[in-house]
Amino acid sequence: MRDMKESGSSLANEPLVRPGSPLTSHIAHLTSQSRLRQHADYQRVYKASRKQFAKQMAFFFAMRAADAPSDTTGPRIGLTVPKALGKAVDRNRIKRRLREAVRRALPLLSVPADVVLHPKRTTLTLPFATIEQEVAEIFRTIQKRCGPPQP
Repeated sequence: MRDMKESGSSLANEPLVRPGSPLTSHIAHLTSQSRLRQHADYQRVYKASRKQFAKQMAFFFAMRAADAPSDTTGPRIGLTVPKALGKAVDRNRIKRRLREAVRRALPLLSVPADVVLHPKRTTLTLPFATIEQEVAEIFRTIQKRCGPPQP
């Protein structure tokens, strides 16, 4: 231990992720424009669509009208995690896992749709790769139904 101090190398001073490394290229947050925030937006999605089911979550989606007031032209995503899914610690963990899966799969969805994801309790213990695949499949389904016809 003494040798490390004398040589001047300390791991405490080094960043966890170095700038320019492959890890920094995908670190980004969902912007406020790509999230559903208003209660009225959630209600509009619920009224305009039917509940769809995937294996580990239910989802709703609705296309935004061209004249609808919005900060973004792309998709907006909302999460609903009710108290029935556990205590606050569990619900927050579910939301963190879903937000990360959504962030990674968001490039698959380019239509101006509002999407609400409603997970099951099993998303708390599922492997993250399974959640990520399911969110990607949901986004592909929405893109296929609402996107322009492909030649």
